Amino acid sequence: MKDNNLLKDRAWIEISLDNLVNNINEIKKIISAKTKIMAVVKANAYGHGVLLVARKLSEIGITDFAVATLEEGIYLRKNNIQGNILILGFTNFDDLKYVLKYDLIQTIIDYNYSEKIKKLNFNKKLKCHIKINTGMNRLGEKYNHLDKLYRIYENEKLNILGTFSHLCVADSSVKEDIEFTNLQIELFNETIKKLKEKGYDTGKIHLQSSYGIINYSQLCYDYVRVGILMYGINSSHESYQLTHLNLKPVLTLKARITSIKEINKKDCVSYGRTYIARENKKIASVSIGYADGIPRSLSNKNMQVKINQSYANVIGRICMDQLLIDISDIPNVKVSDIITIIGKDKNITAEQVADKAGTITNELLCRLGGRLEKVVVWYFLMNIWKI
Repeated sequence: MKDNNLLKDRAWIEISLDNLVNNINEIKKIISAKTKIMAVVKANAYGHGVLLVARKLSEIGITDFAVATLEEGIYLRKNNIQGNILILGFTNFDDLKYVLKYDLIQTIIDYNYSEKIKKLNFNKKLKCHIKINTGMNRLGEKYNHLDKLYRIYENEKLNILGTFSHLCVADSSVKEDIEFTNLQIELFNETIKKLKEKGYDTGKIHLQSSYGIINYSQLCYDYVRVGILMYGINSSHESYQLTHLNLKPVLTLKARITSIKEINKKDCVSYGRTYIARENKKIASVSIGYADGIPRSLSNKNMQVKINQSYANVIGRICMDQLLIDISDIPNVKVSDIITIIGKDKNITAEQVADKAGTITNELLCRLGGRLEKVVVWYFLMNIWKI
């Protein structure tokens, strides 16, 4: 644990738990009352701080979580997160004993995975959800491999608690993509129907993740898996939203001015001399870089940051621990001033930053480094308390 006085010394992430709660409440407005939220908190809760997020969600009644790896699930359990924790990805066979030990739920990723589990010696059944491949072709046993699916459900080593699939283009408004998503939905529903007709207990059913929720809200299953939208942002500007919710960004990324200097016309800035001043400039160094998760690909891409209610361009190559900005037209900037790199204001939203980096917000936020401390922010009567 670091000294609280040092938390905002260099660069940090501010987390609004109020906005997190708002987003959960907004999502609840468009799902069935019988449908539960499974909160996706993999990759350190998309860079937001998994314990901050999971504890707050537990506090407001969320009892189901999804992670990517065994290690992520164990970390939650060791920090007293209760409820159901589903591992969405592969777990090595030698490590499945830890799934049992920490009362986690394993995804059965295909028939071969299930068959190998048959050969393991467990003192109790492995809690699991079965994944069905309806067209994404990543994980899951294919929907039309019915004989293999039946054998998975007959595996006596498994305690099957759920069945699910994943929509791969639910965020698209392209006609062909909508048709493909509807096909995935149809294939999933038909497969579930066939399994039930054979007498198999499919457990809790879930198909929709974030964009499946807002673009196909007519669907009604036992769970919805809420990821990026829970954090109040879209994957990109191009993401299609049929249903518009009042979502609020949970994360704000900030850093400090560390140095200010005057440079002359034709002076260079940063590595590689990729930026040459066309006139005399006033520039500032900022205490954040690509080791903190700022993509180096944003160098010389007209990226902006906010300072003193104005916007400054990032110039030159982004360094490992620092970046440089042009403050020539911004008055009264001084060393230790705080700048915002990602926030809710125009020009600096996560969607805009990700777009300039040629990626999506999911990747951008997951890359935010471990040396960025998380600072919880409460808004009440227009005052802010930070810890």
